[in-house]
Amino acid sequence: MTARGSADIPSLLRALAAAPDHLEAAVRDVGDDALNAAPEGEWSARTVLAHLRDDEFMVMRLRLVRVTVEDHPTLTPFDQEAWATSRWRGRDAPGELLADFRLQREASLMVLRRLEGDDWLRTGLQPEYGTFDAHWWLEHWVEHDGTHIAQVQAALAAAGRR
Repeated sequence: MTARGSADIPSLLRALAAAPDHLEAAVRDVGDDALNAAPEGEWSARTVLAHLRDDEFMVMRLRLVRVTVEDHPTLTPFDQEAWATSRWRGRDAPGELLADFRLQREASLMVLRRLEGDDWLRTGLQPEYGTFDAHWWLEHWVEHDGTHIAQVQAALAAAGRR
């Protein structure tokens, strides 16, 4: 089984709750050129925002819910490159992406805050990660946020906007 780290659950939940504010601060007053600029081989800040929004309900929350209601489910890998190529662009303005992500994150936090005791020990299998429990998934979720917040900041810095 994938080892669980040492981070406590309340701290992890606070980190998840803070992510929309960090993203909003990163893209405040940023123009479309900077949002659309993509460093070589990377996604643009706009694409990262859309990824976080879509990944929240299509991957992160869905996997958590399956782990907590099914007995050791096998979870399908998510092809993020296929997603990036064909993603929905109907709500791609920064304010829309941020509002949609914030809404999805609140829905995820409502689920997470209701878990207790043994719920955190429930397991699932993801071919990329092996067997993991809900606590590990929460830690991974926070790391995922951090990676993508840094990616947004790097893309904007490369575009000349910090």
